[in-house]
Amino acid sequence: MLIEDYDVEVFTPPCEPGAERFAARARLKVDISEVLPYLNATLRGAVYNPAAKALTWKKGGHNIAFHAYEIATSNVEDRDAAEKELHGLIALVNRTWERRAEIVPDHSTRQRPTPMAVYNLLPKTNCRQCGQPTCYTFALKLVAAQVKVEDCTPLFDPQHADKLAALQSIIIDAPSIG
Repeated sequence: MLIEDYDVEVFTPPCEPGAERFAARARLKVDISEVLPYLNATLRGAVYNPAAKALTWKKGGHNIAFHAYEIATSNVEDRDAAEKELHGLIALVNRTWERRAEIVPDHSTRQRPTPMAVYNLLPKTNCRQCGQPTCYTFALKLVAAQVKVEDCTPLFDPQHADKLAALQSIIIDAPSIG
């Protein structure tokens, strides 16, 4: 196990006093820099910066950051959920570390696709079948991992096969951290 001991802090971000959302941070007693390339290989949609020894990831609208001695999450609905998510992230790091012999580390830096790049691959019908008012709103939420590619049913029509393949190559649903 890589992370055995850590301190948790749950707080309302200083830029949003009185906000209904929370952030949480785990201060680690061990440097987790070595696990970051393995996380980069397994957390689809993660953005890794080897020089900064940092990896960021979006899951379900939450912003998550892994640093050498810290793991943080933000935009969480309540204190208990923030603490639970942090414990899940610690478990994810430990599971990834334990499986590192099975994973090819990825040291490359990737960028998250822009909403406009995603929008340009959508059918642009504004049909609302996905539950969103417009295709651009869907693109925004897809980039933030708040919806899934599968939610856009017109995209699965045969005439959109090329766009679907291109979209699936840049947007990958995040795995569960629980």
